[in-house]
Amino acid sequence: MPYSSFMLLVLLPAISLAEVTSFTRCPQFFVGGIPPTVLEDKTDNNRYEQICQCLLDQNQKLEYFYATLYDTRNKIPVYSAYEFRRADLDRDDRWYVEPQLDGGTMECMGSLNKIPSANRGLRQALNKDYEGSGYDKGHLFPVYHTHTVDTMLATSTLTNAAPQDPSFNRGQWRRYEEDVATLLQQECEGAYVVTGVIPGNQQIGDGVRVAQYYWSAFCCSGGSGALRSEGYIGPDNNGRVQKVEVKKLEAILSDHYGSEFSIFQGTC
Repeated sequence: MPYSSFMLLVLLPAISLAEVTSFTRCPQFFVGGIPPTVLEDKTDNNRYEQICQCLLDQNQKLEYFYATLYDTRNKIPVYSAYEFRRADLDRDDRWYVEPQLDGGTMECMGSLNKIPSANRGLRQALNKDYEGSGYDKGHLFPVYHTHTVDTMLATSTLTNAAPQDPSFNRGQWRRYEEDVATLLQQECEGAYVVTGVIPGNQQIGDGVRVAQYYWSAFCCSGGSGALRSEGYIGPDNNGRVQKVEVKKLEAILSDHYGSEFSIFQGTC
């Protein structure tokens, strides 16, 4: 399959805040425009929010950078999906929030003052939840996989992070991010990545669930046009990241969520 067919680049116009957030606004971050499984909670229809992560450009127009399925009960993402492109950039962690989750009027990520004071932190994590917790804000879409300053800044929203053990975040998971970036740059003409977390039982702050496992999978088009994929999950019992087939990773996720979970929906 040629890369031109592999990529689906569609940018739909912004919808009003009165409409439900939907991945239909940002299909360009998924293989074939099809997102991974979107979870549902029959007891709370608003638990899982689909976020097309955006910032306003200099002309105050929406610019989308990646997509996140966010769990407002656990206050951590289920996954973030993005197109892999990388350049060396200086890091700047500003840590935005998503005002629209808590009754704010700003559609894109922004500062805490964009949320009414009484609503802050009701459905998402805040910086104060991490203070003194001993956990890092672990990116799902990592800075290391970004290629522009705006994309880098857009990864620093708390809806793209979960509490992560510092030694794992700065050690084995960081090594995974670097190794997979090298692989994708050397062996793929284009790639899509989905990275997520499996929540554990521990919480920090005001009900922010600590991630028990981080997982990730990529789908890429090689020089011959053939698609390839790999999955990763960690930490294992030795604190390391294990490489697994995507089908195996999907089986692990399906077992955790109690229903079928597909990352690439059979397209890769």
